[in-house]
Amino acid sequence: MVAVEAQEQQIPAARTTAGIPWQQAGLDAAFWQRSLFESLADAAGRYGPDAVAVEDQDRQPLTRKKLILASLVLGRKLASVTAHGERVGLLLPNVNGAAVAFFALSAYGRVPAMLNYSTGLKNLEAACTAADVKTIVTSGLFVKTLKLEDTIEKLSKRARIVYLDQLRKEIGPIDKAVGAAASLAPKLFHRIYARKPDDVAVVLFTSGTEGVPKGVALSNANILANIAQILPIYNFGPSDVIFNALPVFHSFGLTAGMLLPVLGGFKSFLYPSPLHYKQIPGLVKSTATTILLTTDTFANGWAKAAEADDFQSVRFTICGAERVKEPTRKLWRERFDVDLNEGYGVTETAPVLAVNRPGDNHHGTVGPLLPGIEARLEPVPGLTDGGRLQVRGPNVMIGYYKVDKPGVLEPAGEWYDTGDIVAISDDGFISIRGRAKRFAKIGGEMVSLAAAEAYAACVWPDASTAVVAVPDARKGESLVLVTDAQDATVEPLLAWAQANGVAELMVPKKIVNVDALPVLGTGKVDYVTIERLARGQPTS
Repeated sequence: MVAVEAQEQQIPAARTTAGIPWQQAGLDAAFWQRSLFESLADAAGRYGPDAVAVEDQDRQPLTRKKLILASLVLGRKLASVTAHGERVGLLLPNVNGAAVAFFALSAYGRVPAMLNYSTGLKNLEAACTAADVKTIVTSGLFVKTLKLEDTIEKLSKRARIVYLDQLRKEIGPIDKAVGAAASLAPKLFHRIYARKPDDVAVVLFTSGTEGVPKGVALSNANILANIAQILPIYNFGPSDVIFNALPVFHSFGLTAGMLLPVLGGFKSFLYPSPLHYKQIPGLVKSTATTILLTTDTFANGWAKAAEADDFQSVRFTICGAERVKEPTRKLWRERFDVDLNEGYGVTETAPVLAVNRPGDNHHGTVGPLLPGIEARLEPVPGLTDGGRLQVRGPNVMIGYYKVDKPGVLEPAGEWYDTGDIVAISDDGFISIRGRAKRFAKIGGEMVSLAAAEAYAACVWPDASTAVVAVPDARKGESLVLVTDAQDATVEPLLAWAQANGVAELMVPKKIVNVDALPVLGTGKVDYVTIERLARGQPTS
């Protein structure tokens, strides 16, 4: 209590607060006082073991009964090569096998560490270092399809690689018999391996201010609390289907796209890439999808490729990761009579903080806070409308894993500083004013501007460089490099990125050459002027 009071005193008295404590929000804490696997077993009992939980593009649905059985059988094999409490890397796309592997690790007390295969070798290695990942579970077919052989070969020098397609061939009659017996009383069996509600349940990765991934440690209680906060907001039913093309290595795709429907009594349809603009609309139609998770970028791409009746079954959408633009909103409304409900969250809060909802959708906002989340705004000099958002609630992470202390959990404080500048209206709706942290969101991916600058410095070590984000009609934002290196072009920067395992997403596709970078009177880089240069606007 003393630490909390001290923290309170550091915040100026002018701050404003919003939201109500979870104890007063009508939430049932018993819902999150268990493990994720226990919640799966409870969901099978509550909603029926033969109700479909997940399905993928192979169109072989898994009921909750089959998901439990498959998890227990596979989990026994994975447990033989891992330790209780170990953080095990999952390098898999959105397919049924990802759900099975996730719950297989959870069933036997292991911790899935969701590896982002789109960020390049450098970030994958850093993520494995931060979370001290000694085993990586993947699929040979997946590795071949995405041409990740070289990446896997390099990762194999620091971690054991386990291929699910090979492991399945090693499953014998004894494994199946033990799994079948355990599935008759899954919660009783799970108690042998179960971790506590407040123990780490999953590790997700996000870029730090210097571009080095940090492992976000979410507990069983964090994730289940966020699901408990979301469930009362929407009228979900057993016939609902969430179409989830957002990768499960992101918290939005994992919690809202997979765990919410599986544990909340309806179905998740998993699809491996949101970039398949031509294929997705038809699948949404054929799967009778009722709930669509997307971002502005993907929603725009899907809509342009869709037929008029492809989204006729969609009851509502939930959009996150980037601001929903008015042209995208108008396109969906006019072509499909579907409104885009914008929400907001961060990985560290499991992730959902606020969301608009059907019938109460305030365009230009991300909706009100979910039940049981408290927020406060730290004043920002020169800003009268809004402040820097800090939040607390049962969904706030338990801590970070960082590269400089591999495998060591750095506990989080009671309040989490989002780094976002927001305003909260009198009726509780949140408007995002900007980001205090230097990141860009490109196609829904978070990209560190500081990391992009560091990469440019490797190519032109004697030059001064700065990277800013500018609006991009197709991807949301794009990176622009401003530098005093007169010979700088994109080609050598791309070549360096490819040679060093850096994703192209991190590389500016436009370069502006200047005589000297503008600086402030303090000697710091003048990013306001640099952004004007990047946009081709007058600087005086």
